Amino acid sequence: MRKTSNILKGFLKNEALKPIIIMAFLIILGALISIFTSQFGVKGAGLFFVAIVGIPSVYFIVVYPKFGITVLFILAYFIMWFIRLNMVDYPLGTVMDFLQALLILGFFIKQKSNPDWSIFKDPLGGMILIWVLYNVLQIVNPTAESRMAWLYTIRSVAGVMLLYFVFTYQIREIKFVRLILKIWIFLTVIAALYAYKQELFGFFYFEEIEIQTPRLRKLLFINGVWRKFSIFSDPVAFSYNMVSCSLFCIALLFGPLPGWKKVVLGCLVLFFLSAMLLSGTRGAYVLIPVGIVMLTILNFNKKVLIFSIFSGILLLFLVYVPTSSPSIKRFQSAFTPSDDASFNLRAMNQKKIQPYIQKHPFGGGLGATGVWGARFSPHSFLAGFPPDSGYVRVAVELGWVGLFLFCTLMFVILKTGIKNYFEIKDPELKNYCLATVVVIFAYGVGNYPQESFVQFPSNIYFYFFIALISITLKIDKMKSQTQLQSNKK
Repeated sequence: MRKTSNILKGFLKNEALKPIIIMAFLIILGALISIFTSQFGVKGAGLFFVAIVGIPSVYFIVVYPKFGITVLFILAYFIMWFIRLNMVDYPLGTVMDFLQALLILGFFIKQKSNPDWSIFKDPLGGMILIWVLYNVLQIVNPTAESRMAWLYTIRSVAGVMLLYFVFTYQIREIKFVRLILKIWIFLTVIAALYAYKQELFGFFYFEEIEIQTPRLRKLLFINGVWRKFSIFSDPVAFSYNMVSCSLFCIALLFGPLPGWKKVVLGCLVLFFLSAMLLSGTRGAYVLIPVGIVMLTILNFNKKVLIFSIFSGILLLFLVYVPTSSPSIKRFQSAFTPSDDASFNLRAMNQKKIQPYIQKHPFGGGLGATGVWGARFSPHSFLAGFPPDSGYVRVAVELGWVGLFLFCTLMFVILKTGIKNYFEIKDPELKNYCLATVVVIFAYGVGNYPQESFVQFPSNIYFYFFIALISITLKIDKMKSQTQLQSNKK
């Protein structure tokens, strides 16, 4: 038996035979697909292909979490585009749920061989667990109209938040942090280019079919111009991704990078911000100065101050310059919200819903508003209410108790991030932590005029940013210990 095994190993290692082995494998694979197609049709061949690719992928995602995390970040960017293509009669959103479940499973398997439960004990991890538990307990909310709405919503609320623990536990090397950030910036470039494609050459046919529905046409076609959404679900998700990556790159400009990389990042910032204007999302426009203010406060020095003053002058110029450009005009209107009809309508809706929030401390139930509310409890009071704000949605669905917990969570996140920033010694990690805090702060502010981190890919990346606050400090401590031990030797 051992002799046979040695012969097989020698056969596989033979360089001259490798092309023949690959060719034979492809021939066999092609023959099997042909058989499945002839017997079961195209769907049968598709299922066979999924099995061939899917089973090994499941194994690699569970056993090699870095591979799974990378796939998650890439797929989060393209999942809404795949759904819009409508080529597969299958709810593709569940693929993301399955991928997240595999990463969580891999996390618990790793805990058996290399236990580290400290991530649940720090204030940030503890607050996340409290928030997840509160959302889970909403299933017994007596005022909830539908349990099915809770079931569909809990996946995108509590399930995604658990990824914080996966990221914090599995990411232990600065090399992998760099890789994820490079992938994120590269994907943002693709998204911006796609938006410019929509601007210059129009929408694809499958996009035209979707946006011509009355509801979307009213939302996207404003003053004779189509708002661009790129590969995302809507212009809000697109614009917020452009803003977050722009702010991250701006923060990196003040880190320990070579000059040529700073020039590249500066050009990317201008590219992302120009693409953001194509979205027509006024809530996103305000986040750039908001993020720069936070950056200036945390990293106050001569370079940052000069940059902030220059940015302020440029902002004032853009706000008050006469223009005929629809994009610039919409940008200017973001800084005069009292003159905006949609802003005033949102303020009226929020005023009307205040008595309900005050009388329902635990809210009307998770998923009571929006799509799931209209689907599972269409005749309820909340089904027709447009929250138009992440904080308002929390207050309506989870009550003022839930809003208090959520605001406490955001406070703990920012407090931990600021504390870690001043504690970290390594310049590169310190810069990453600073950039992360700036992005999270911008998301927190942006969650008032819109729902800033409920859609892909913002929901995945937002919890990665939260984890990055802890990851940077953890890696910094590991580096310090390693240097201390080497100095002792």
